[in-house]
Amino acid sequence: MTASPPIKRLLIANRGEIAVRIIKTARRLGIHTIALYSDADVGAMHVRGADEAWHLGPAPARESYLDGAKVLAIAREAKADAIHPGYGFLAENSDFASACEAEGIRFIGPSGAAILAMGDKSGAKALMQAAGVPVLPGYHGADQRPNFLRDQASLVGFPLLIKAASGGGGKGMRRVDTLAEFDSALAAVKREALAAFGDDHVLLERYLPLARHVEVQVFADSLGNAIYLGDRDCSLQRRHQKVIEEAPAPDIPAPLRRAMGEAAVAAARAIDYRGAGTIEFLLCGGEFFFMEMNTRLQVEHPVTECVTGQDLVAWQLAVAEGKPLPLKQEEVVLRGHAVEARLYAEDVEAGFLPASGPIDWLHWPDGIRIDTGVGAGDAVSPYYDPMIAKLIVHGQSRAEAFARLAEALAALSLGPLVHNGPLLLRLCQEPDVLEVRHHTQWPIPTAPLPVPELAWPLATLWLASRQQVQGAGPWQQSDGFRLGGHRHWKAAVRMGGESRKLTLIETAGRIQWQGMPLAYEAGQDHLRLKQGDIWQRYPVKAEGQHFVLSIQGRSLPFCEDDPLHQARPDHDHGSGMGDIRAPMHGIVVALLVEAGQRISKGQPLLVLEAMKMEHNLKAAHDGVIETLHCQQGEQVSQGSVLVQLVPNVDQQTPGAGS
Repeated sequence: MTASPPIKRLLIANRGEIAVRIIKTARRLGIHTIALYSDADVGAMHVRGADEAWHLGPAPARESYLDGAKVLAIAREAKADAIHPGYGFLAENSDFASACEAEGIRFIGPSGAAILAMGDKSGAKALMQAAGVPVLPGYHGADQRPNFLRDQASLVGFPLLIKAASGGGGKGMRRVDTLAEFDSALAAVKREALAAFGDDHVLLERYLPLARHVEVQVFADSLGNAIYLGDRDCSLQRRHQKVIEEAPAPDIPAPLRRAMGEAAVAAARAIDYRGAGTIEFLLCGGEFFFMEMNTRLQVEHPVTECVTGQDLVAWQLAVAEGKPLPLKQEEVVLRGHAVEARLYAEDVEAGFLPASGPIDWLHWPDGIRIDTGVGAGDAVSPYYDPMIAKLIVHGQSRAEAFARLAEALAALSLGPLVHNGPLLLRLCQEPDVLEVRHHTQWPIPTAPLPVPELAWPLATLWLASRQQVQGAGPWQQSDGFRLGGHRHWKAAVRMGGESRKLTLIETAGRIQWQGMPLAYEAGQDHLRLKQGDIWQRYPVKAEGQHFVLSIQGRSLPFCEDDPLHQARPDHDHGSGMGDIRAPMHGIVVALLVEAGQRISKGQPLLVLEAMKMEHNLKAAHDGVIETLHCQQGEQVSQGSVLVQLVPNVDQQTPGAGS
């Protein structure tokens, strides 16, 4: 294939951080960028950053970003000579890729045939077996009768995974541990797959406990060249979706790593692949098994860019212009270690429930790469994936990279939108993670690490001394607040998800803490405490509206307890004992109860599909269903009452006269 004309006008058929990311590379290369936006994205960052922006349609994705005909019509009118789909939406839609080719518009990605070959997970596994790539045992056939699938599940054995045949991104997937759970899990996966991918075919796959998710970045051009650019470990997951990714994957012997890379290239060659792709493997006990191929740029591609020093979006554009790959396999050199954390708007304590709403304040940490599509004053929409940003760090070693990411997450300040930042910080300091003892089913610890007790007097001293300088209160004058010759240091401290109002009494340069006198010294960027005969230094760094204390090898954010600057969830399952409310915009895909039915605490009431995931809304207590305010298939708004429940009499709060 000869080189194509250079790309001059690039339409980006996506939104959010990936659209912004593509715009940056295109601008560096002198390519004119064309953005698309829905009603929900009128003032979005990717719209502001593009050279021009075209309105696509209403907020729901199926009426805007998923409408391939609309996207192509705009591409023709805007005279785009190429379309970059990013990831998600139309990125792995074989019909859209083929339609672009038919229109003479370059699709930045593989051919429609290659997408189709790998999009059918059952067919892909057959292709991989033929290419000599190891695959997991399971059922990948066309017979989708529920009873037949149930019999196949018994043959495969438990535990197993039911997976959408056209799925990806952790959507349309359920683990099943016993045959008794199979029917309900199958129904749920089929509903979710149909909603997310328009195809309810499933496959069954033997589940491997303690396995790691390791993926290989492949690249191929139209001239017959194909290479791999190292690997990534994506084992830290919640609900089958990645949370933290790193490159290279740690603790893999060189021969095994090379075998995985060569198998990935063989997989790409088997379908005459072109462009960026990722082969995902399960690694268990020195063996690896093919899971699936993502025929697009991955969310986590920045960690590969960090360790290779390459711009993968620029590679995609070069391949689309018919150019050869910039490097040969022997020229690929990996340097250092990179880690990426996905910052999501979600309520971790509510089971990772997606959140949406405004970002009133935002302070990004300095010195790291941040890929985002929002800034202060923007909002996270309820209509799309709730990712806020990706925080990416590069270090000389894995330990350095994780330490730098922890420092960055501790420096992050964002609100009032609830987010998973504290969870990410904990994961970066978790011994199992740092010592590579985690795996895909490692239980994500959702509670913050306990705050070291000594951190409380340190934070109190720091805040109170700053308040004294600022003259913030009656006890914070230039000579301090003294009673009977003692100085009182007071502060309301918020740290580790906990708030305390503390008063430290100082006498002769020593504060009392838990019955122990502690000598202290305060510097511009640190505090020192003397315990016994030993002085210990504790660095403190100002970050936006809060501070970060370094203690016991941890970066611990703290601030004055200000109710106006706290993250808070945007959802409420009920404003009273009897109201079950929609926690987000979505579609009621299943009603599991009826009026007059008696229900028990924890019993599922309905299934809400939002952001391409299903969410079970459960009863908070025993009672009787009084009224259903929704029906299956109905689109509901966040906060609307879906079910009214009459609690059992002994659970109702007694009145004043009872």
